[in-house]
Amino acid sequence: MNKAACGSVRTALRALGLAGLPVLLGACAVGPDFVRPPPPAVERYTATATPASFGAASGTAQSLRMGAAISAQWWELFHSSKLDAVVNRAVAHNKTLAAARASLAQAQQAVAAARAAYFPQLDFGASASRRRSSGQPTAGGTLAGISSLYALGPDVAYAPDVFGATRRTVEQQQALAQFQGYELAAAYLALTGNAVSQAVSIASLRGQIAAAEDVVANDERNLALVQQKYEAGKAAWLDVLTARTQLASDRALLPALRQQLSVAQHALSILVGSAPAGWAPPAFALDDFTLPRELPLTLPSELVRQRPDILAAEAQLHASSAAIGIATAQLYPNITLSGSLGQQALSTAALFEPASRYWSLSGQLLAPVFHGGALRAQRRAAIEAYRASLASYEQTVLQGLQQVADVLQALQHDAQLVEAERQILEDATAAVELQRISYAAGKTSVLTLIDAERSYQQARLGLVRAQAQRLQDTTQLFVALGGGWWQAGIGGQPKAQQTGIDSGQ
Repeated sequence: MNKAACGSVRTALRALGLAGLPVLLGACAVGPDFVRPPPPAVERYTATATPASFGAASGTAQSLRMGAAISAQWWELFHSSKLDAVVNRAVAHNKTLAAARASLAQAQQAVAAARAAYFPQLDFGASASRRRSSGQPTAGGTLAGISSLYALGPDVAYAPDVFGATRRTVEQQQALAQFQGYELAAAYLALTGNAVSQAVSIASLRGQIAAAEDVVANDERNLALVQQKYEAGKAAWLDVLTARTQLASDRALLPALRQQLSVAQHALSILVGSAPAGWAPPAFALDDFTLPRELPLTLPSELVRQRPDILAAEAQLHASSAAIGIATAQLYPNITLSGSLGQQALSTAALFEPASRYWSLSGQLLAPVFHGGALRAQRRAAIEAYRASLASYEQTVLQGLQQVADVLQALQHDAQLVEAERQILEDATAAVELQRISYAAGKTSVLTLIDAERSYQQARLGLVRAQAQRLQDTTQLFVALGGGWWQAGIGGQPKAQQTGIDSGQ
């Protein structure tokens, strides 16, 4: 029966009471049919057009390819065998991913349990009872009557899905299973992104530690130079103290950097499903990573069909829509058909005699009449829950668009920052060499030399951080776009479905 006809029949049922009930058996499911929310009506992520490429001046240009497919193993674009091995280990052994897989399997079993309501329920029972009853009065008093009753046989019950309560329940459980599938995909995407991010962090921190150690080595050479001049009577004791202070200050950078490195290493151990004492990550270096030169970019309308968090929010919206149908079905009568067939006798010896056979058929109709407004309140609550889910879905879409926009802007600024930091380092390197020569010749003060050393130190660390940040933001772009998880056979698969609400039902 089509939607309009179902509405007409339901209207007739309200007017005629039970008169129209036989017509409705299996006719239609009450409640709204789900229609997918439309994609965002925007064609780009930022207010201004994003450049097609950036970073050309530094020789490490990256370009955007609109509509390019995202590989399920997108991290392989960094061309690091160490990274590939770590990410594959994480996917195989991560505990959060294992929990998400189990949650999906649980949700799929809930769908199977809900579908069981489509079929008659068959049970086999056996019973034995003994009772005492008063007999007929006699001259000698009252004779008590004691009897036993034995029965066994199958019982069957069936509740026809007249108004689609079962169908909507199955639909709801399917949507919740899809939600768990997308949650698994989101966990997979977060895991791979975090694994790459931690690997880059390790490489960045090791690079910063190496730079800080070089700076300390330079400070030690400066101190030796100052002490030589002091011993020769060409420098004041204050110059020696100043050089010592700079050396101690630069050495103080190392413990904090080494602690951050330990934290990143331990975090990566947990991601791969191991205790920090049971597995140590490779000694990543920034040179182990090749910056991907071509980056994919999908349209906003495609983003909402491939980001797992958006698809999970859509699945929750679908479940909320089905809940309206379930609540609506509670407003209509419920029919239960039952039957039994078996043997019944007063003694076990007679239990299997032909005369002990019995059968019964029955039907029950339960129509809600007065529940104090509870049923309609439940339906209104389901509608409000749907509206809340819709708002949450729309917010998730906006956050997804924001994340992509932020990353696109970050990549553009990262390229500019790397170029600036590289130029600063070149100038600072030349300046510190000249100042060291000038100080040795007695043409400049130790403070001037230390200022040049400080600028060089900041430039070394700044370039390492800028290069690492560019790798991090490249990683975040792949994650923000969905990471191609659907090609890896993870979780639920994006597919066409309908989502929405007809408030008139």
